[in-house]
Amino acid sequence: MPIGPLSRRAPVRVQPFFGYRNASRLTINARAIRSREPEFENRSFWRDFSTMVRQYMSHEVPGLPVELEYSYGDAPSVTHTAVTGPEGFARFDLELPAPFIPPKRTRWEKATLRWGEGEEASAYILTPGSETQLGIISDIDDTILETGITGNFRKIARNWKRVMAQMPSQRVIVPGASAFYAAIGGNPAGAREPAKAIDELAPEARVRPVFYVSSSPWNLFSYLVTFKRERGLPLGPVMLRDWGFNRKTLGKEGHGSHKRDAIERILATFPNLKFALIGDDTQKDLSAFGSIVKAHPGRIAAVFIRSVAGEPLSDEELHAKEVIEKADVPLWTGGDYSSAADFLAETGLDFEGGVERLVRTASEGTPG
Repeated sequence: MPIGPLSRRAPVRVQPFFGYRNASRLTINARAIRSREPEFENRSFWRDFSTMVRQYMSHEVPGLPVELEYSYGDAPSVTHTAVTGPEGFARFDLELPAPFIPPKRTRWEKATLRWGEGEEASAYILTPGSETQLGIISDIDDTILETGITGNFRKIARNWKRVMAQMPSQRVIVPGASAFYAAIGGNPAGAREPAKAIDELAPEARVRPVFYVSSSPWNLFSYLVTFKRERGLPLGPVMLRDWGFNRKTLGKEGHGSHKRDAIERILATFPNLKFALIGDDTQKDLSAFGSIVKAHPGRIAAVFIRSVAGEPLSDEELHAKEVIEKADVPLWTGGDYSSAADFLAETGLDFEGGVERLVRTASEGTPG
């Protein structure tokens, strides 16, 4: 969405989003916009507000050819060009020639995007290790990042500054999230130590790959990455949305369908991994997770739902809870992650052998 004539004078840059791959396919997206690199520094209220407005009111650049070059090991490099669409997105979903076998340990790999008159940017691709057995799929809003905008209109009005005028360092992290996600992502020493980063700009590799699925707009990608970096949370591919002013994208139905579709794509890309699903009770995550458990028996290792709204479960959520329990998938519910983090710290997160005990110990009780 353009912000006026000033945006037309800003330089064109391509924002790479985090990608991911398996042995045969690579998926990564980028967006061409007219803007400078965002700087999320705490200054005055109005300057911070202006920074956030620029994130939301982006000026997309359609029709721009963007070239992706990716190579790994001794395999020949893969080059592909995509042209940005009406909203500025360049989408790469590429079949890889052999032998692009994943490394033993989960790691980040590097690609290069090129456009215009010699401009380029580094892009990072998460590759789960061949020895990895478990991945994490997590929501963001009210799962790791407090929004304060759940509930009635009065709460939304009282907390609008959080989303429109606060920098990442000012935002409130969900209690216990840092320790919990550090443990669940896995970073033990020894044989299971993650692969090292490619360079100082690359995200830190964790033992278990972490994917994020959120209904927030793509405009907030850099903001959310900054928040997670500053709080020591695992980085991973983020499936956000391109907001539109219609019922499908703005309504609750859009939240659930977007998350289910994104989770389905991750499960299909990594058929040898089981996943733990982490969400909250503000956007029907329990219902979405229940449908995933039912559709993919044996693929979900555990479900974690943070209780935020404090309301009784709806009939739809009660059904999802029943589906999860009948599938013998451990279900944790609670207000924060402190008890879960304590347990994970004691056990070193033996998810493959102890997930059922983990959830039973961590649970603060199931609402409803």
